[in-house]
Amino acid sequence: MAEKLKIIPLGGLDEIGKNCTVVEYGKDMIVIDCGVGFPDEDMYGVDLVIPDFSYLVANQKKLKGMFITHGHEDHIGSIPYCMQQVNCPVHGTAMTCGLIRLKLEEHNLDKTVKLLTHKPGDVVKAGCFTVEFIHVNHSIADAVAFAVHTPVGTLIFTGDFKIDASAKDGMTDLARLGELGNQGVLALMCDSTNVDRPGITPSENTVTESLERQFKNCDQRIIITTFASNMHRLQAIITAAHRHGRKVAVTGRSMENMLKVAQELGYLKVPAGAIVELASIKSLPKNKIVIVSTGSQGENMSALYRMAFNTHKQVDIVAGDRIIISASAIPGNEKAVSRIINELYRKGADVVYEKSEGLHVSGHACQEELKIIHALVKPKFFLPLHGEQRHLQLHARLAESMGMNRRNIHIGEIGTVFEFTGKTCKENGTVPAGKVFVDGTGVGDVGSVVLRDRKHLAEDGMIVVCVNLSSEDGSVISGPDIITRGFIYVKESEDLMEDLREVAMEAIERCQRKRVRDWNTIKSAIKNDLSGYLYKQTKRNPMILPVIMEI
Repeated sequence: MAEKLKIIPLGGLDEIGKNCTVVEYGKDMIVIDCGVGFPDEDMYGVDLVIPDFSYLVANQKKLKGMFITHGHEDHIGSIPYCMQQVNCPVHGTAMTCGLIRLKLEEHNLDKTVKLLTHKPGDVVKAGCFTVEFIHVNHSIADAVAFAVHTPVGTLIFTGDFKIDASAKDGMTDLARLGELGNQGVLALMCDSTNVDRPGITPSENTVTESLERQFKNCDQRIIITTFASNMHRLQAIITAAHRHGRKVAVTGRSMENMLKVAQELGYLKVPAGAIVELASIKSLPKNKIVIVSTGSQGENMSALYRMAFNTHKQVDIVAGDRIIISASAIPGNEKAVSRIINELYRKGADVVYEKSEGLHVSGHACQEELKIIHALVKPKFFLPLHGEQRHLQLHARLAESMGMNRRNIHIGEIGTVFEFTGKTCKENGTVPAGKVFVDGTGVGDVGSVVLRDRKHLAEDGMIVVCVNLSSEDGSVISGPDIITRGFIYVKESEDLMEDLREVAMEAIERCQRKRVRDWNTIKSAIKNDLSGYLYKQTKRNPMILPVIMEI
């Protein structure tokens, strides 16, 4: 029986981020991208969300390589966590590999993981697969799409992209995509992030013009925050600053790392003396300074946040500073960004962030660009990727509007196995997939039960009931003592605290009358009685932890 080609998304469906897709045929397997997701508000204490790699671990002998479209966190952030469990060559362009190398060094994996650098147009053999690198435009340098040539047919993964005819590094290679379309494409896996936006994404050049207007006739200090990964934006800032006689200083770890990698690889053209150390800006006049900072998404530990809330060691916001936010808030971050903007205004800063100022453009294709890709590629089958459910459904409708048969469009979930022959595509079961939480140095040790407890503690607080019982007859030696955290202010609720002691004591005495000596049964009685009493009195459900010590 002929082997089937399998495409298995391990992330990037029904979510923004955590992009990771497996391509498998017979005894060979490759992975396209390996990104992180970011925690929701109710994921208390969680730092990152990564894919479940158990399917890769179980099939690591098949794994021939990992291919990365570009260097954004939602496409490279999980590589160190994956490489701690499996090992295979990682392929990417120069900028992408430079950023991956920094991550591997942080996890002491740079000596064990093989990084292979390629350029657009290169073709790489990995088992039975041949992977072709195709240049695309995005908001980071060196982004590529992949054409994966398989025994069953050609697959195209666009990665994140847009079509920018005036891009400094050249427009998305539509000619090659058109050639592949004429030769025949089995399936298209396409970015869906901006499918709900009509028209075409504006060129990055419009931001360059807007930045120039902000520099012109400004005699105050300028502080700009943007996505650290956007090399074209950083280049525009450095060029405008130099033109207006300003020195540039950067603050924020990711910005410093990006600047280092970009300069080493020659992606930034920096005039001599244009960039200075942050510590030296105090000796310069305010109208001769530009500070480029992290924090465009309102992150609590970012440089802009620390400046706004007076915890930055070297920069204080003062009245008159011009703060330029050259980014848009990622869905879910709006509140955090607003908080920083409000604090900056409170300090008297001149904050420029409105979309009407043209200070940011997306790196993702809008509807008309997506239509161009569909028209050029002409795939037999289509799997929309990189989006929430609404994006995937809208992208399916767009493909249908381009004349594609709805039966050839497949919207799956993470873990769904899509099996292809040269003429058919069907869903055939699932593999282990889901969200693995990273909390500090712990990976996967925080699960749904722990998160549920954290949510309970955050919403309702906790009550600990401590009681000492005799080991001889089970009588109460001391207690019960009541300790609360995050529930009520004890000094103002002494009557309630006394009532809780009485309720707990009654539960213990009831167990004694029944000659119950099992501590778990006594704990359950205390917990149930207190829970019922508290809800009746306060309409709250704090976490109740009875602690019994035998003396």
